[in-house]
Amino acid sequence: MAITRAGGTKPAGGTTTAKGTTTARAVRRARRPRGGAAARVLAAAQAVAAVVVLARLARGRRRLPPLTAPAPERPPGTGDGTPRTWAGGGVADGVAGASPVSGGRAGGGESPGAGASPESGGPAAWIGRGGTPGGGSPEISVVIPARDEERRLGPCLRAVLADPAVAEVIVVDDESSDGTARLAAACGATVVRGRPLPEGWVGKQWALHQGLREARGEIVVTLDADTRPRPGLFGALAAALGHHDLVSAGPRFVCDGLAEQALHASFLATLVYRFGPIGPPTPPPPHRVVANGQCLAFRREAMRRADGFARVRGHMTDDVALARALAADGWRVGFLDAGGLLEVDMHESAAEVWREWGRSLPLRDVTRPAWQAADLAVVWLAAALPALRLAAGRPTRLDLALLAVRVLLATALRRSYTRPGAGVMLSLLLDPATAVRLTQATLRPVRTWRSRAYGLGRPGSADTVTCGARPGPPDRNAAR
Repeated sequence: MAITRAGGTKPAGGTTTAKGTTTARAVRRARRPRGGAAARVLAAAQAVAAVVVLARLARGRRRLPPLTAPAPERPPGTGDGTPRTWAGGGVADGVAGASPVSGGRAGGGESPGAGASPESGGPAAWIGRGGTPGGGSPEISVVIPARDEERRLGPCLRAVLADPAVAEVIVVDDESSDGTARLAAACGATVVRGRPLPEGWVGKQWALHQGLREARGEIVVTLDADTRPRPGLFGALAAALGHHDLVSAGPRFVCDGLAEQALHASFLATLVYRFGPIGPPTPPPPHRVVANGQCLAFRREAMRRADGFARVRGHMTDDVALARALAADGWRVGFLDAGGLLEVDMHESAAEVWREWGRSLPLRDVTRPAWQAADLAVVWLAAALPALRLAAGRPTRLDLALLAVRVLLATALRRSYTRPGAGVMLSLLLDPATAVRLTQATLRPVRTWRSRAYGLGRPGSADTVTCGARPGPPDRNAAR
């Protein structure tokens, strides 16, 4: 019996020989360090991502208050009984903590009184249509670039034209094939027939460049056709320019379907994870500035001198490119919450959210490769991985903590939607799919927009342009 065991045979009853036991233990020891090391590296990376996310979310505790509509007032000493809107007082409180713009920088200190009350002894800030009644407030021009927007431009135009703070409305018809120009003229807007797209330009920047050249107001506000401004937005933006050189407004989103809202909220959460909440009290470095091109406000002459739209002519992510270029020049860029004054109906379905918003959110053409990799790592480690492990039934304690943070974020994001439903809270289940889409768009960027395909030349340029069939406008937007 002893000889049999020494020889390594397997006795009856299934016991293992000494030689077999030693071999099995050696194999386990050889495997354990490799697997354990990989797991420890992944856990450490996830812990770093969690710290980064928590630090960014913590900025929301001190963010600037949202823009609010200025209260209608009557300027002192006027007896005509005509109401005016004062773009100071309450709106200035909405940007408390920001120091006034100095007059030594581009765009700074040129506009009298936006955000200053008449009682302060400074320039008055009364906003009225068609001039500068009651003390010389700046005129506001609204520029709307439009390409085949006949079915959703009307609600935007009616809201803008009804606001007494707006002096003129310019619609730049970007070679539309439908009745966009006819509708804009019938509503009372000034229609600028867009010239053919030059080589190296993306269509929206070219349209805005032309609109800026036609604008007469001291302050220019650019809007997308799918925006729905509420009364007081333009006075609030004018007041905010007393503290910033470029103001970008964060809207409230219209997302009706369950799947559409869930996917949209998941994409929105990745922006917060990468850049933090909007309205940071301390401006980020220029290469991390973000903006929303659906609504921008700036001083006309300052933007003309900066030649901003021409400088970002070839960028698909035009809004962030513009904000970062101007921030690098010393402009004070403010990304402020305007959810109570602006709504946007961007997409009609979850498929459109996946295709269109997923295309632009990686910010590939305005972000350095190292930052792209870091941002994707944060999304994968802090959002996608916990959801995947939860689905597999194997979440770690850190996963559960990150999932709890994600639930709190989803609760906060409900305020970003006009009709928040179950989709916002269920959005965390789609975080893995969102991470896949962001990675895909980063590795294989798409340079098509509004039926135009832009050539892939040097980064940030549009070398060639081809036009195809124009997509039909969303039916839901047409009904609003």
